[in-house]
Amino acid sequence: MTQPDSIDAVQSMLGSQGYVCGRALATVVFLSLKLGRPLFLEGEAGVGKTEIAKALAAGLNRRLIRLQCYEGLDASSAVYEWNFPAQMVAIRTAEASGGADRGRLQTELFSDEYLIERPLLQAMRPDEHGAPVLLIDELDRTDEPFEAFLLEALSDFQVTIPELGTVKAPEPPIVIVTSNRTREVHDALKRRCLYHWVDYPDFDREIEILHARAPEAAEALSREVVAFVQHLRTEDLFKKPGVAETIDWAKCLLALDVINLSPEVIGDTLGAILKYQDDIQKLQGSEAKRILDQAKASLEPA
Repeated sequence: MTQPDSIDAVQSMLGSQGYVCGRALATVVFLSLKLGRPLFLEGEAGVGKTEIAKALAAGLNRRLIRLQCYEGLDASSAVYEWNFPAQMVAIRTAEASGGADRGRLQTELFSDEYLIERPLLQAMRPDEHGAPVLLIDELDRTDEPFEAFLLEALSDFQVTIPELGTVKAPEPPIVIVTSNRTREVHDALKRRCLYHWVDYPDFDREIEILHARAPEAAEALSREVVAFVQHLRTEDLFKKPGVAETIDWAKCLLALDVINLSPEVIGDTLGAILKYQDDIQKLQGSEAKRILDQAKASLEPA
């Protein structure tokens, strides 16, 4: 599929994949595609940063390549490594046969046959469907040395393998970088990207999202679920529920054939929206009823 030629087309394409986004986010996605610039998305966990890369890849019919970041991630783990067990087998076989040409053997050992490609190298390879979508997920979990390496890789869209040389992307990949802001990412990397803060959606947009992702939910239940979650986010919680939790909770309620929210139902299903025991304990008993009453009151006509 060709890239969308307008902001409205971006919204339509993402919407066709079940991703509902506002015009501001659609604008920065459009500019990222138009200018070939990486897109840096920050926001709380569960607000849809990762999902936009998935929707973009599906909407454009491009391959999605995901680099899941973690503490201690280094360049070799992100780019490539050699298949040492296979290399050892080849060496043993050559030794057993006798008279192996060392120069030829070394060339064979460090060839594409024994190369294990990791996400960054995969993203530099040509693809018949067009440049892939490279998702660098939760960059804030890595450390500064990896950021510095990534800065170079995203500047030139190339990586170097000492034994093989430099691999340059024939067409720059579509890069989405996400961060939950557990730490600040260096300004030098942010300057290479277009930036957008993905916030919690307002009531109407979250209803749209729920309709797209859980269309079987009745209107009344959807409104109660979203209103409750929106009020819950105003509470002093260790981890506020994201949109992902709203969707999960609605699907859990549907599986239980729930028609309307009640304090008892909320108490039984809190594990779908809250992931820390301290937060769950805060909502036991009368607290759940208080928030539910506030949510239902907000749904009444003014």
